[in-house]
Amino acid sequence: MKFQETAVAGAYLLDIQRIEDDRGFFGRVWCSKELAGMKLEPSIEQINVGFSPKEGTLRGMHYQVSPFEEVKVVRCTRGAVFDVIVDLRKNSPTYLKWIGEELTADNHRMLYVPEGCAHGYLTLSPNSEIYYLTSEVYSRDAARGIRYDDPAIGVVWPAGVKVISEADLNWPSCNP
Repeated sequence: MKFQETAVAGAYLLDIQRIEDDRGFFGRVWCSKELAGMKLEPSIEQINVGFSPKEGTLRGMHYQVSPFEEVKVVRCTRGAVFDVIVDLRKNSPTYLKWIGEELTADNHRMLYVPEGCAHGYLTLSPNSEIYYLTSEVYSRDAARGIRYDDPAIGVVWPAGVKVISEADLNWPSCNP
């Protein structure tokens, strides 16, 4: 695996080291030893899939509070998404900064989302699917979110939001 630091402290773009031949390629998408070697969370407690039939579907911005804070590793397995992380860790040097990366079925990239960061994505094509690993189980009582269009953060989404849940529309601003 190749690890590329991002502008949010502790967040990484992960690329597969491909071994290619006439059949295509083979590569590792998860290695606990490599993650631990980078001082990243190597454990998986839950694996999730999200499917959105419509382009312009926004899901987010979600996170969990203690004791259920979670690391996520996100990969798009069908279609394309614009995947966003917002740093909500008040003691972080990148507090309230955000990054966005295009994850597609074709580029095979993954995004490592550290604990204390909100996560969400916008589908860029119809029938998009993400697959993500979490270091903690989902807890409804610990689930939180912030507005996807919070002016204090200023995420620049690459396209308009056409589909969003009532819950995601009603998350509060982060109030820095």
